[in-house]
Amino acid sequence: MKKILLTSIISITLLSCSTSKITEKEKKPLDVPSYISSITAGELKTHLTIIASDEMQGRNTGSEGQKAAGKYIIEQHQKNGLSFPKGASDFYQKVPSEFMKKGFSPKLPDSENIWVFIEGSEKPEEIVVVSAHYDHVGVKNGVIYNGADDDGSGTVGLIEIAAAFQKAKDEGNGPKRSVLILHVTGEEHGLHGSRYYAEHPLFPLKNTVADVNIDMIGRRDDLHPNTNNYIYVIGSDYLSTDLFNVCEEMNKKYIGMELDYKYNDKADKNRYYYRSDHYNFAKNGIPSVFYFNGSHADYHQPTDDVEKIEFDALAKRTQLAFATAWEIANRENRLVVDKSDK
Repeated sequence: MKKILLTSIISITLLSCSTSKITEKEKKPLDVPSYISSITAGELKTHLTIIASDEMQGRNTGSEGQKAAGKYIIEQHQKNGLSFPKGASDFYQKVPSEFMKKGFSPKLPDSENIWVFIEGSEKPEEIVVVSAHYDHVGVKNGVIYNGADDDGSGTVGLIEIAAAFQKAKDEGNGPKRSVLILHVTGEEHGLHGSRYYAEHPLFPLKNTVADVNIDMIGRRDDLHPNTNNYIYVIGSDYLSTDLFNVCEEMNKKYIGMELDYKYNDKADKNRYYYRSDHYNFAKNGIPSVFYFNGSHADYHQPTDDVEKIEFDALAKRTQLAFATAWEIANRENRLVVDKSDK
């Protein structure tokens, strides 16, 4: 009996080793630049031409146009092999009309955040959020405001970032921490979607390591007339020295843009730090960075169209957001909160 048992144990051990070797053989070598370069100007343009088309009717919060854009977003994620998070029943986090009620603002219909998920291989309970809002301001006086830059650019950036993470996972190099891709609604009317998530998180906020937020990353502003090889970085050093260092190091290692901190000053009159969705994470003590190309003459105008997007810049900025999230998700230790944003 003992001899038979010993033979069985040896057989199981050999089988286990064989399976492990096969898995390692099939696993592709880690090649971060290849995942970064999988984010292309061509694919971003394909998506944005649809997201910011007249058919989407300006994607106003809760409108049929926004819902159509949401369906397109989900379809692209599904084509890329992604699904909704564990614990969710589908791709939507419903945001009720009543939650978005605000002073004398117009009553908004029910709307939805959209989420997709890449589960971490080693620390799945720790969550890195990558966010962008997919709503815009809709139709005014019969004129469609397509919002190609605001924030069609960030929306399509999230599609590509999610695809890059999924490509890594498919090749056996998925992130160590989990990544939640979060398309939020209601930003234009008061950061409602991100506020709803922060107040009704799918995963505990204490387990949320960081938020990387992209809002308007497809154009250049008047302060950079001769180059689009820059991005404004806002909030990276407010709560965590680690996050600031990650942004700097990933840009230096992989991207090579100018990181402009002009609007990182808390005394800046534009108050951009408080005006996009990262803020609803930051105010809860979660290290957050906001990547932003600055404002321009077409901001909240019907002229914010796809034809004016600089897709080479959009690609590089999306790549930087991915590289930032990649490093946060894969570094040995979670970002340390060593500052107070008070």
